[in-house]
Amino acid sequence: MMALPLFQPSSLSVSGLTRYLRELLEADAILQDVWVQGEISNFTRASSGHVYLTLKDAYAALKCVIWRTTALRIRIPLQNGMAVEAHGAIGLYERDGAYQLYIDAVRPAGEGYLYQEFLRLKARLEADGLFEESRKRPLPALPQRIGLVTSPTGAALQDMLNTLARRYPLADVLLAPSPVQGDEAPPRLVAAIQSLNRLSPPPDVIILARGGGSIEDLWAFNDESVVRAVAASAVPIVTGVGHETDVTLVDFAADLRAPTPTGAAALATPDRADLIIGLERLQNRLVSAAVIRLGELRAEQALLQSRLLRHSPERNLLDEAQRLDAAQLRLKRAAQVHLSMQRAALDGLSARLKALNPLEVLQRGYALVQRPDGSLLTRAANALPPEPVQIRLADGTLTANITHVEQTS
Repeated sequence: MMALPLFQPSSLSVSGLTRYLRELLEADAILQDVWVQGEISNFTRASSGHVYLTLKDAYAALKCVIWRTTALRIRIPLQNGMAVEAHGAIGLYERDGAYQLYIDAVRPAGEGYLYQEFLRLKARLEADGLFEESRKRPLPALPQRIGLVTSPTGAALQDMLNTLARRYPLADVLLAPSPVQGDEAPPRLVAAIQSLNRLSPPPDVIILARGGGSIEDLWAFNDESVVRAVAASAVPIVTGVGHETDVTLVDFAADLRAPTPTGAAALATPDRADLIIGLERLQNRLVSAAVIRLGELRAEQALLQSRLLRHSPERNLLDEAQRLDAAQLRLKRAAQVHLSMQRAALDGLSARLKALNPLEVLQRGYALVQRPDGSLLTRAANALPPEPVQIRLADGTLTANITHVEQTS
């Protein structure tokens, strides 16, 4: 007889068990960072932009999801029957109870070895210090000569030339042509970089670029000799290799990485429109500064001119002439006042003299008696009859003889 447990374990709901399994899957570090290789089938792009597909091999199948934002970044044209390697995280879709891979990157099958080689070489070059940020140099603000290392027949060259002509037509462009893929590309790229460095004068900046492609197409830019040539360049280098999602080892060694060849041409040059705006601002500032300075100089000139006028001989002569005129005027006024005072005093004296003049007394009926010698006879006691005398009246003179003298008491 089988013994039954005293307490039965509680049962789980389907959703509870499914959620528990999802949490187990999401907690596994390997399942959250995994590469899966297989063949695409059941490829579907929904109207929402999300992509649904199945990865399969001869023994199993795995449902996969690529969200719209990720799908927009994948440059590989996915289709049924394509062998790929997909990277992502394993999760569980609770509604269907099915586990699936949420893809965030895709590469054609066979790139796994190249990617491992990329990581190995990157680690070695990084250990040699080729990727140190301290080695990065600033790009010249206004380059006069720009070197291009790219294929002379590729679309990337024309894109860069168009961008340079539109943004900054002042710079001279020097092309060092080189193949950008295949076995002969690495040594030719190295020679092109070195040839631009040997120019006298060398360019101010070098753009190393090519258009997009597979990892095999871009592999020349992961070649060790090319990476070391970029790091050894005396001229700053801007890389623009592939598309925005493509990363090569020369990007780590370059002074600046651009997502595309067109972006590299834009990063290496200033924008003509921005330069024009900057020049207009500088011109306005210069005009304002000149107006202000001119006003200051005019004020300073007026002050100096005023000081010069105050100290000039002509001004001093004019001031002295004015002071002389004032002194003459004061002297004239003083003379007039003094003359008036003298005239008043003279008039007073004249009045007094006139009042004391004996002739004035004659006007009141008096007379002067003079002897023949001209002396005045002022007292009767002094008369000597029959002495002749002249009697002077106010209106004339009488001649007479003294016949009788009568004295009063």
